[in-house]
Amino acid sequence: MPQSMSKRRVGRTVAAAVAVVAAVTTPVAAHAAPAAPSVAEKKLRDDFNGDGYQDLAVAAPHGKVDGQGQAGYVAVVYGSAKGIDLTHQQVISQNTPGIPGAAETNDDYGDGLAAGDLDGDGYADLVVGAPGEGVGEVTYAGTLAVLWGGKRGLSGGTAVATGTEEDRVDAETPSLGDFNGDGHLDLATGNRLLYGPFDRTTGAAQSRTLAIESEYFTDDVAAGDIDHDGITDLVALIHDRNNDDMHDPDYKHRRAVYLRGTPDGLSAPAPLNNPDGTRMRGGERLGVGDVDKDGYADLVIGRPNDGFGEVDLDDPLLKGGQIGVVHGSADGPDTSRTTIITQGTPEVPGSSEWADGFGGGLSVGDVNADGYADVTTGSASEDLGDVYAAGQVTVLRGGKKGLTGEGAYSMNQNTRNVPGTAEQNDFFGSDTTLLDVNGDGRAELFAGAPGENRDGGVWAFPNPVNTPTATGSVSFGAGTLGTVRSGSGLGAGFAR
Repeated sequence: MPQSMSKRRVGRTVAAAVAVVAAVTTPVAAHAAPAAPSVAEKKLRDDFNGDGYQDLAVAAPHGKVDGQGQAGYVAVVYGSAKGIDLTHQQVISQNTPGIPGAAETNDDYGDGLAAGDLDGDGYADLVVGAPGEGVGEVTYAGTLAVLWGGKRGLSGGTAVATGTEEDRVDAETPSLGDFNGDGHLDLATGNRLLYGPFDRTTGAAQSRTLAIESEYFTDDVAAGDIDHDGITDLVALIHDRNNDDMHDPDYKHRRAVYLRGTPDGLSAPAPLNNPDGTRMRGGERLGVGDVDKDGYADLVIGRPNDGFGEVDLDDPLLKGGQIGVVHGSADGPDTSRTTIITQGTPEVPGSSEWADGFGGGLSVGDVNADGYADVTTGSASEDLGDVYAAGQVTVLRGGKKGLTGEGAYSMNQNTRNVPGTAEQNDFFGSDTTLLDVNGDGRAELFAGAPGENRDGGVWAFPNPVNTPTATGSVSFGAGTLGTVRSGSGLGAGFAR
């Protein structure tokens, strides 16, 4: 992230589109009983070397590589019984041997990451997007590549999508799931679908576009089994291309669409409507997880964009940002069962102030192994006293009532035992992720601060039995990775 980045630009806009169709998705007549994922399957998602510990993949999309500014790189720090092992790490760029492409200025390599076992060999692989990649004479065509996992970690890669003038790759929003129920992971972005299994030579088994509408941009996509039928569904957040004003949170321009997974693949996208028939507000960040443990995955929609005080809000609760939860059901997302969480919700630390960015940097996982999905969110533009846009992260707990403020807490660089000091434009919490890197069954919290020391950094918070804590937390940056300090934006994004 450039050092000149202002508080207003923390939000993310992706130049790709998913069509909105008027028809409502037809409910499936009967739902097969889904098989619960095994512990091994869960671990596979981010375990690149197959040792049973999840590994951390983090982007530095503006990193300088061999003199090329903003070429970008990805850092991988491997898990162990003691947590992340900072002595066991990799830095991967397009100049790394065996990796497709070449590091070039403004490639933004790593600005889009997803992890999962795409070739079915028992090792997680890493999907890496390069939205700024030029192809021939086509600027910003975008590419997606898969880096292959193995006993020694990630090595080698295969380009699986390359943009053209007419069909640029939406490289910032890769999402993995089995969208046709054939047992192989598939790769979806805002504008295309690559079906598995993936081959290290030929890439995807087949590829097709999703329904494209030039009137809409995609802000985020996420996958999960919303209707509990054993096949992964896809949800997309979109906004009107003709009203591309990131300061305007008007719900008429920010929408959500649902694509049901079926044996024939993803259905046409159907808009999510409120019970009264009006369009449900979309957002800028999306997560999926079962926050109330009823078997249906729920949508967790981050809405950090509040207009920055420049527009009148139709929803006063949007001030400072919010999280909206839409519960899953046999018929998909049930908009009659929704929850709104803000910094004004009882027991949630802090207060709602203009441009806090609460609801950004979402991650969903189980921090205490109680079976309820929990949520972490950044408010990367949060001012701490007189320190402008220092940022902080908040942990919200799932439970029988779903996501609430009960037991919520926040941490920032001024919190006891957290390394560093809160400084202007650190943007601490721009992204978060929850991973079980020590194999104890409970997710640990990781937070990025891409403005830290004008280069970026990552914070790791260990997780004891009952609750995450700052005790024993560590941070790392360019010094640990051996990279050049170049405004790299390290911590701007984690694998999802």
